[in-house]
Amino acid sequence: MQSVLEFLSAQPLVFAFALIALGTALGRVRVRGIGLGPAAVLFAALGVSALADAHGTPVVVPPLLGMFGLMLFTFTIGVASGSVFFHNVRTSWRLILTAVGLLVVVATGGLLLGTALGLPRAVIAGTFAGALNNTPALGAAVEASGSAAPTIGYSVAYLFGAIAPLLLVGRALGRRAGDKDAPVPVVTVPIRVEHTRGFCTLGDVIEHYAERVTFSRVRHNEDGPVETAMVDDPLRVGDVLVIDGPVDLVEQVTERLGHVSTHHIEAESLRLAMRRITVSNPSLVGMPLADLRLASRYQAAVTRLRRGDVDRVAAPENVLQMGDRIRVICPADTMDDITAYLGDSSRGYSELNPLALASGLAIGALVGLYVLPGVHLSLGIAAGCLLTGLVFGRIGRVGRVVLGMPGSAAQALTDLGLLLFLVQAGNTAGVQIGDAFASGAWLPILVLGIFFTTALVGSASVVLRRLFDVGGTKTAGMLAAVQTQPALLAFSNGMTGNDPRVAMGYTLIYPAMMIAKILVAILLVGAAP
Repeated sequence: MQSVLEFLSAQPLVFAFALIALGTALGRVRVRGIGLGPAAVLFAALGVSALADAHGTPVVVPPLLGMFGLMLFTFTIGVASGSVFFHNVRTSWRLILTAVGLLVVVATGGLLLGTALGLPRAVIAGTFAGALNNTPALGAAVEASGSAAPTIGYSVAYLFGAIAPLLLVGRALGRRAGDKDAPVPVVTVPIRVEHTRGFCTLGDVIEHYAERVTFSRVRHNEDGPVETAMVDDPLRVGDVLVIDGPVDLVEQVTERLGHVSTHHIEAESLRLAMRRITVSNPSLVGMPLADLRLASRYQAAVTRLRRGDVDRVAAPENVLQMGDRIRVICPADTMDDITAYLGDSSRGYSELNPLALASGLAIGALVGLYVLPGVHLSLGIAAGCLLTGLVFGRIGRVGRVVLGMPGSAAQALTDLGLLLFLVQAGNTAGVQIGDAFASGAWLPILVLGIFFTTALVGSASVVLRRLFDVGGTKTAGMLAAVQTQPALLAFSNGMTGNDPRVAMGYTLIYPAMMIAKILVAILLVGAAP
């Protein structure tokens, strides 16, 4: 055992990736259908590192490896979520302020409890950072106190803060079957028009339903040809239309205009062709779908856009990303031209876009390191990279420079960054935990840590479900953000098959919680920022 530990101590990269392999294997073990997934890497690293330290041969994973992983993780998850994040902020600012308010209330209660237990304020601040799994807050507390005392509280409270929230997240996911925000299946249905209801064109119908439905084919009389549906096509009694949209809206449109047709004109339209085409032409990335002018140039209709595993109705304002797959219906003789225009190459799934990745990480680090004037506070590299990624994902492109990347490539980099961060975070906690327990003050620190973790995550869970009626799937992502713990996000993604609502909930709250925890940690020490 000693010789193995000495070898690993001299080869930290071998040690790091061996721990990732061990944790990944353990994460695949399921008990009653529940497994830790990538989160097991954190606990494997913590356990093995504590064991090595107990044998007098501490093995250290390079901190730079963990920082790079955290940068990669936060930036790519921001890029993937940026296109919808800012819209959700406009509609969910009350929820974000409520989460920050809960953090302040819990921190105040923890300060009172820690003082009653006889703990120094520096240790209270470190316990706060550990119980809420926030390393940047620990760094802020150490800097504000000018001592290593916060590290003791951090190490004792960290393990409970990493394990206990898994139970609440698992409970939230157990209720996701009744989620009101679950994606509604998109369907394709032929309709026989019996009433126009005041609509003059197909575009009028689409606009009335806020572009959440669209039409792909139309036949204007019984013996007429089946044609691509255009927004300016007239709507007439007797028309047969093919509509695409969420099943509930399609039912509403069908009932309003007529009935489901027995004539499946999508199977009769021999002049038309339909194909799923991958967007891999870099010049189109970041452009709204309407700017492609496929209808006027090729008499083509785009009915669906698939990004990752999510299928949605295509709308003119949808901004294209590399790797998007769009369903195109057009005259058969123009399909090859449209395919060549869009690209339809497999590289659309895997193009990493090194320019955007490298520049985004550099800009994110600079944003995080920038000291805000007047308050002498920096956001931290993790928050800086996340904010930069969100902006890159929202903008899409600047001139000819594409700022985004395919969803599959972003997901792969997110997973890699997460594993690198978890193995280093677990290693750091494992090396420190022995000294923390040897200090003799571990019991009151543990009590305070349990309070911080359960009070914040528990109250957030209740408020999200009861006050804001957030679905279980999105709640799981938000609880991971409240705890600022990527392992919780990994657990939630593993349990839901990477449901996009998890990442959306996480990115909605994470920036505000990261900044708030850094500020609160400084205030707990007793130093004004």
